[in-house]
Amino acid sequence: MKDQILIKRYTQGLVNSIKDEEELSALSGELSDFAELLEKHKELNDTLCSQFLPTTKKIQVAEDILVKKSLGKKISRFILLLVENNRLELLLDIIKSLPDVWNEEKGIYTFDVVSVVPLTEAQRKDLKNKLELLERRPVVLKYRIDLELVGGLWIQRGNIVYDASIKGDLMKLKEKICER
Repeated sequence: MKDQILIKRYTQGLVNSIKDEEELSALSGELSDFAELLEKHKELNDTLCSQFLPTTKKIQVAEDILVKKSLGKKISRFILLLVENNRLELLLDIIKSLPDVWNEEKGIYTFDVVSVVPLTEAQRKDLKNKLELLERRPVVLKYRIDLELVGGLWIQRGNIVYDASIKGDLMKLKEKICER
């Protein structure tokens, strides 16, 4: 839970510094490039995330890499902030949450939609329209498949969950039976 709060705070801070979609795209790309570098060079990642190495050394290593990678000032400062505060391990989660936090800042809600089979284009459009009507604002839907649902849909935005799945119905039935 603590990590989720930190991820949200760092992502929100980055989003607050972004002026438009073009800059968002560029910064996301730079962050992804840096994350890919860390993934390819495990020793580097271990060094920058080490609790035993002094922060000043980690910052020096990070600065050298950022200069060689020619990353922009904004992303360089952001990465150095993560290194300085021993939060670099949050980078991948920050990258993942960046579009959602950006959309939320612009008044657009992001929903995760889980189904057993891919939805048709008409179903997607209908679901999007109904959620926009329900939320009274634009929405973005992210789809994924989960065969464990058996049937129906499972929709989530933050802490709000709409469970219209057979799996959810079976879980509710199980709870009622256990109550007796």
